[in-house]
Amino acid sequence: MTIPYLAKGFRYAGLHCGIRPDPERRDLALIVSDVPAAAAGVFTQNRVRAAPVRLCQERLPSDEVRGIVICSGNANACTGPRGLEDARTMTAVAAQAIGCRPEQMLVCSTGVIGRPLPMPQIENGIRAAAARLADTPAAFDDVAHAILTTDTRLKTATRQIDLDGVAVRLTGLAKGAAMIGPNLATMLAFVCSDAAISAADLAVIARRAAEQTFNCISVEGHTSTNDTLILLANGASVRQRAGSTGDSLSVANASDSSRLAAAVTEVCGELARAIAADAEGATHLITIEVEGLRDDREAYRVAKTVAESALVKTALHGADPNWGRIVSAAGYAGVEFEEEHLSLWLGDLLLYHAGVPQPFDVSTASAYLKREHEVHLRLRFTLGPGRCTFWTCDLTQEYVRLNAEYTT
Repeated sequence: MTIPYLAKGFRYAGLHCGIRPDPERRDLALIVSDVPAAAAGVFTQNRVRAAPVRLCQERLPSDEVRGIVICSGNANACTGPRGLEDARTMTAVAAQAIGCRPEQMLVCSTGVIGRPLPMPQIENGIRAAAARLADTPAAFDDVAHAILTTDTRLKTATRQIDLDGVAVRLTGLAKGAAMIGPNLATMLAFVCSDAAISAADLAVIARRAAEQTFNCISVEGHTSTNDTLILLANGASVRQRAGSTGDSLSVANASDSSRLAAAVTEVCGELARAIAADAEGATHLITIEVEGLRDDREAYRVAKTVAESALVKTALHGADPNWGRIVSAAGYAGVEFEEEHLSLWLGDLLLYHAGVPQPFDVSTASAYLKREHEVHLRLRFTLGPGRCTFWTCDLTQEYVRLNAEYTT
């Protein structure tokens, strides 16, 4: 895998430790910053939260984070006091292995809910991973593999931007393919940057990026117990230029902060789209653009409702341009409008205008759905400036099969 931009000052390792029965499947990873980094996170809004989520929420935001230990194949969710103790142990073992305090380490898990972690294998795996940390594309690739569950492909995104004459890099990776439903999804996502910024400012960027990206994807609307987005920024780009190891470095001005925020959102958006495109059993990535409602919140409600309609998703999978399912879904989203306020396009085809059905060639519309992997729906209202872009997928027989057999 080619990684255009690896953020400076981070090292990576991913390996098989024994959580999964297949020795070819990596299931444990470490991401480590060479110096204390600013860190912030956004997490699931499910009332049932996995132990790693609870621990990360206790520790973030922070300007002293050294890294993250991640395991896949076991969510460490709904595991009671033992689960929280196991999460703390994972951070303590990782901290000892890299030479920092336990509270400087974060932890994430993903996989089956309700099963205790095999801690002896995990502890040995953490020590082995720490011994092979490297700042190479191959090591990053190992981490990108190690966090996957039912994903069929790696999900990475990178950017390089100029801030006050300094080249700043962002390196992102994620996993997610099912149990995807705002807020966030069954997903883990990490963005490492060598920008210099405080944890407080990074927390604002994280929340805004999540609102526009990971909170705008859905496969079946099921919000997970483990959803996590973590941003790390270690200032290595500025330290390298200044030859400094000081801790007082920060983004120089509001313009640079805005550019960094935009780059983070771009990386998160690319990862979010990749999750929706890789949804279990999916054959279509569906982009839903809603515009013209009173505010963005109303547009989001309509987009999310359409995205999570099983009737809409099955129609698109079957190449059936049954637009009535789309407009009726918009109608029960809890947003006030009249039929004449709404128009609908499928790709470039106008199907419904100002509350009136439009003549269109059904075979052309069906061919569009059969031919294109990426399908676009556009719902335009006439009530205001509110807009939202949302991503989902079709609902297939393969999705049902995969999830019917997931734990058996």
